[in-house]
Amino acid sequence: MSIQLAPAPLTAEAFSSFGDIIERHGEADRIINQGMCGRYHDLANLDFGSGRAGISLFDAKARSLPYELDMMERHPEGSQAFVPLSGVPMIVSVAEDNNGKPAKPRVFISKPHQSINIHRNVWHGVLAPLGEAGQYIVIDCIGESPNLEEHWFTTPYIVKSQT
Repeated sequence: MSIQLAPAPLTAEAFSSFGDIIERHGEADRIINQGMCGRYHDLANLDFGSGRAGISLFDAKARSLPYELDMMERHPEGSQAFVPLSGVPMIVSVAEDNNGKPAKPRVFISKPHQSINIHRNVWHGVLAPLGEAGQYIVIDCIGESPNLEEHWFTTPYIVKSQT
């Protein structure tokens, strides 16, 4: 038995309580490097608690729809940003907290150019590139404190194919 979830497009408004969408909008905030580069400034609220910012490279295997969401995790010490290098969309699963466990998840499908920053302590699914493997720069908290909580669902959620 499973519970069905319908994915939605990833928009800043729909995602705002879970994190930030990192993408260009309109004209650059600043023109730098002798007029040769537009800077879209300060696009995410990075938060690293008692740790420091770390940059890692992730190489994630492809997922497909329908997709089984059986576990979510959160990071109490800091935010976690995912910047795709390979232009592959992601299945982005997030949930509000419900007394220390994830509430019913919301699922989004990113556009290939969208990056995300998941705020500190927000329940989210694992990195799930859609359709083909994906490579990502991940910016998150590196420190001594435990920074991972996992919750396994008794009944998994199934993210339906897009219609």
